[in-house]
Order: sequence, then structure tokens, then C-alpha cells
Amino acid sequence: MSTMPQYRLIYFNARARAETSRMIFAAAGVEYEDVRITKEQWRTEKSSGKYPFDQVPCLEIDGKFVLAQSRAIGRYLANEYGFAGRSNLEKAKIDMIIDVCEELYVGVRQIFFEKDETKKAEHKADFVVKADSILAALEKIHVANNGGSGFFVGNLPTWADFEFFVRMEYAPFFDVAILDRYPKLKALVERTSSIPQIAAWLKKRPKTEF
Repeated sequence: MSTMPQYRLIYFNARARAETSRMIFAAAGVEYEDVRITKEQWRTEKSSGKYPFDQVPCLEIDGKFVLAQSRAIGRYLANEYGFAGRSNLEKAKIDMIIDVCEELYVGVRQIFFEKDETKKAEHKADFVVKADSILAALEKIHVANNGGSGFFVGNLPTWADFEFFVRMEYAPFFDVAILDRYPKLKALVERTSSIPQIAAWLKKRPKTEF
């Protein structure tokens, strides 16, 4: 008789690169330890040599550090718990959306951590143009799947929907109204947040700036 793995997801007290995996855990109803370390703790942890690539997030399974890299962790959990698509083509479409969402994250991160206000404004102006292009393409992809009345791929939520939701939480950093220009995507964000398990997670999760 198999037993449920014991998971520890290790990251900082931030959404950033770990939140999609947290949402998969929530949607799947799988218990895990949400380990949130401080920057000071990380200095000690990093020097321990036990983290692959000396980075977090890391997923520990049954007491062993098995996975680093946020998308590898998310893909593993999505495959384990039914949020990765039902065919190789669906999986590829999901990966496509995940990869372009990474571009959204990198752009927002550059804005968030820029200290020079002039450069920050320049980054925002440039990024809004890029984000508009990405969102326009994603809206077409979404509409092509059941008219945009459900989720990105297939008939059920996948980790692509969770990833997109997480990235759109950062919209206020560059354009608070950007989703108003993409009503199908805005409805997708609302639909994702209304999934009961996700809604419960959003209500109880720690409040963080980034």
C-alpha cells in the first residue's frame, strides 16, 4: 500500500517563483509544509551545499532535496495531481503558456527591484507594450479553446491557469487596468480564483508584497 509523499516546499516569504506550486497543492488538496525562510536564514542554508544550484524554490520529498527550478517543480506536481493536460499536445500547449508567462514575470521583476525611479518608469513604459502583445496573443489562444468560456487548455483547470493568475497579480506594478483590455483573460483570472480550493488558499495565504 503506497503512502502519500511528505512534501516541503522551501522558498522565501513571497509569491514570486513558488506561488504556482502552492496553488497546485491547494487545488489538489495535498498537504505540504510551506517553508518560508528569511534572507538571513538563506545565507546559512545556501552554504550548506544541499540545494541543487544553490537556489530556491526547492521541493523536498520524503526528506530528500529532489527538485530545484520552479517550473520543474510545478510540472512535476501538475503531472502528479492531474493539472498537466491529458495528451502530449495539451502538455505542450500548457508549457507554451508557462514559458510566455515567464516573460511576464521577468519584466515585472525588473520593474519591482529597480531603485532608480527614472529607470523604473522607463521599464514600465517598455513593458506595458510587451505585456499587451503577450496578452493579446494569450487571449486568442484562450478564445480558441471553447470560446474562452473555460480554461486555457481542455475543459478543466491546469497549472497554466494557475501560473497566469499568479503573474496577473503583479499587473498593478505596471498597468492596473491592463486586463480590462482583455475581457476573456480577465474572466479567466476571476474563474480561477473562484475554484473553491483556490479561493480558500487565497484567503488564508500570507500577505506579501511580491
